[in-house]
Amino acid sequence: MGERIAVIGTGYVGLVSGTCFSEIGHHVVCVDKDADKIQSLSRAELPIYEPDLQQLVQTNLQRGRLSFTSDTALAVSGSDIVFLAVGTPSMEDGQVDVSQVTSAAIQIAMAMEGYTIVVLKSTVPVGTARRVENLIREYNPEALFSIVSNPEFLREGSAVRDTFHMDRIVIGATEQEAADRIARLHEPYGAPVLFTDRESAELIKYASNAFLATKISFINEMANLCEKVGANVELVAAGMGMDKRIGTHFLRPGIGYGGSCFPKDTKAQLKIAEHADYDFKIMRAVIEVNRLQRERFADKVEQALGGDVNGLKLAVMGLTFKPDTDDLRDAPALDIIELLLAKGAQIRAYDPVAAQAAAPLIPRAVCCTDPYEALQDADAMVITTEWDTVKSLDYAEVHQLLRSPFIIDGRNCLQADTIRCLGFHYVSVGRP
Repeated sequence: MGERIAVIGTGYVGLVSGTCFSEIGHHVVCVDKDADKIQSLSRAELPIYEPDLQQLVQTNLQRGRLSFTSDTALAVSGSDIVFLAVGTPSMEDGQVDVSQVTSAAIQIAMAMEGYTIVVLKSTVPVGTARRVENLIREYNPEALFSIVSNPEFLREGSAVRDTFHMDRIVIGATEQEAADRIARLHEPYGAPVLFTDRESAELIKYASNAFLATKISFINEMANLCEKVGANVELVAAGMGMDKRIGTHFLRPGIGYGGSCFPKDTKAQLKIAEHADYDFKIMRAVIEVNRLQRERFADKVEQALGGDVNGLKLAVMGLTFKPDTDDLRDAPALDIIELLLAKGAQIRAYDPVAAQAAAPLIPRAVCCTDPYEALQDADAMVITTEWDTVKSLDYAEVHQLLRSPFIIDGRNCLQADTIRCLGFHYVSVGRP
């Protein structure tokens, strides 16, 4: 018999986590205050693009193990475990906006019936679990509950796979009984469990993302150095990755990280350190290197095309921050397009899933859903997202469509020798 679970929030984390819990046998109700969104989800119409997710939603709706509602009180009162997976966006100064967490915590407090385990799945600043505990006690002094921190480590574009093949499950709690119950909930995933205090669990998520962002900024710095000394960054990265202490992951140079997690979490990590009166110098440099990498790539495009892109037509391939997602949040491509437009270029931009959503964000560019339409009569092809549809283009046809056979690859996703043999002038990041 599965647990009765409520998931507050139907963004990437809440929707994927709730759906996957239903797939392994639990009864899950997902909550969102947007009634129109709930109606769409109840028809298995998803607001996000995530491989394999729609089929899982549809299957578990039919099984009766997954449902959606905008009635928080009904969902909480009928559940034994409540996951809090609402948004925690960055504010202008880099601090985390936890207002949605606060609001949801108050609603949970008012709706609790019987002993309830409240699980913080949202990425939150250190100490939030304690603050949520105090809030619930304030609004419902008689409530019987436990607060558990259980951060997520999902990657957009592979979130479902990451759920079923987790590296680890982190459970921060003050009561071992509650921690054990959340561990049993995750048993079908077969991942190792780390039990911690709540503050450590909250910091583990930030530390993990901050470190991965550091690897990305480091290899981008190495790529910039390789270009100056004539070395090949891919060979440098391969040599580094053979050291088991370093590993191969996140050592791919390019135009920098984006999305909803790394930019937000690196800034939040800085703020956490500032509140503790500590100057986190490495983190500050990571953020700055990532910002500059976008500017460097726009300059690289300009230099590759003779030092001036004014009046040139450029086909920019890929708008999302990574492939297999429709997420445009802090996508490097959008900044690069604006930089190229400011230099006088004309832009046609292609993306297989996010062209329509991107159009109002880059109104001076033309957005296309057909890659060959974007490439027609362009003076160069500029790759900003390594979509499979971009890598698998017919490059003989691409050569014919382009006015000039230039490819500037910001993701190093093409084989240089193969592309050059087709007659292209090919420029990438950190490779001679």
